[in-house]
Amino acid sequence: MNALTLAWRALRHTPLASCLNLLLVAAGIAMMTFILAVSSQLEERAGRDARGIDLVVGAKGSPLQLILSSVYHADIPTGNIPASALAALAAQPQVRSAIPLALGDNFHGLRIVGSTTALLDHYGAQLAQGKLFTQPMQVVFGARAARETGATVGARFAGAHGLAAGGELHDHAPYTVTGILQPTGTVLDRLILTPVASVWQVHETDPDEPPAAPATAPGRELTAVLVQYASPLAAIGLPRWVNAQPRLQAAQPAVEAARLFTLLGAGVDVLRAIAAGVLLVATLSLFVALYGALQQRALDMAILRTLGASPAKLLRLLLAQGLLLSLAGAAIGWLLGHAGIAALEWLQPLDLQPWRIAAGEAWLAVTAVAVGLLAAALPAVRAYRTDIAATLARP
Repeated sequence: MNALTLAWRALRHTPLASCLNLLLVAAGIAMMTFILAVSSQLEERAGRDARGIDLVVGAKGSPLQLILSSVYHADIPTGNIPASALAALAAQPQVRSAIPLALGDNFHGLRIVGSTTALLDHYGAQLAQGKLFTQPMQVVFGARAARETGATVGARFAGAHGLAAGGELHDHAPYTVTGILQPTGTVLDRLILTPVASVWQVHETDPDEPPAAPATAPGRELTAVLVQYASPLAAIGLPRWVNAQPRLQAAQPAVEAARLFTLLGAGVDVLRAIAAGVLLVATLSLFVALYGALQQRALDMAILRTLGASPAKLLRLLLAQGLLLSLAGAAIGWLLGHAGIAALEWLQPLDLQPWRIAAGEAWLAVTAVAVGLLAAALPAVRAYRTDIAATLARP
């Protein structure tokens, strides 16, 4: 009978202690898996959303809020800026491209974003159905937005005021769906895109708003402009020029994203420390269980020795018990960790892939092996040094 078979039977002999140790290991590995997978996917997605956007120009206020609202669409804007700022930016030799954004309405909680087809080109969007918008009051749905709302090409709907569901409907100015995009894996998937003129038209024809103004009226406003530099040297002069304007603010996504992940990183580190603490408790508990089992079964070990079992076999037996518990706990913990990601995505859609394996997860198996070997090391050495005569001579 090999060491694994003997180890399995020994663990079955103490089911309660074995299950408790299994759950402790599983809890620690599940927390590690969840934290590692979620943090890596969120960081990767944030990088995709901000790729190619060197500067965001918006109303003065918090730079981080400006980035969150205009790049990640996860916050409210800092305010509006004159529409003339777009032409002023585009005229700068340091600017390669300038993409306008106009926010203010939503459909079932999904943001209706006024922009140009340049925003679609920036994220490499491709049509799955229909065609792109060509005139005001036409919209194109991102893949996730279409899935969540059941939007179809040709359908008409009214947007609601504000960036969260529950606002007053603009029934007087319905939109028409002209296209649905293929998934891009970016923020575009959960947006509804329309020409900037649509946003102006909806609010200027609202009965509660002032009368409509000419298309070239100076009072027209945008929420933000996404800028791509013409050269790296633009990073020195362009933000300074923008910030010198009375109503404009420049925010750099790379800088603000680094700040954000520094803030979030502290919380992630705390969670990792808690998970490490759980694994440490699991290691100690496993050690106590194996050491106690060795004390109770000292006579059995001595009898095994008299039947021909070598000291090395007893060593392997205890190590096998530790490894069986830790590896089984790691497997259960991995499943629980990814199931937790699936539950999070169901409760709060974050575009996470629940069963995607992060690069660092391979280390979790190594961690589990280390936990098992460390916990079983001392009991295994004691079993190896079992004194047959002294043990059998005990009353």
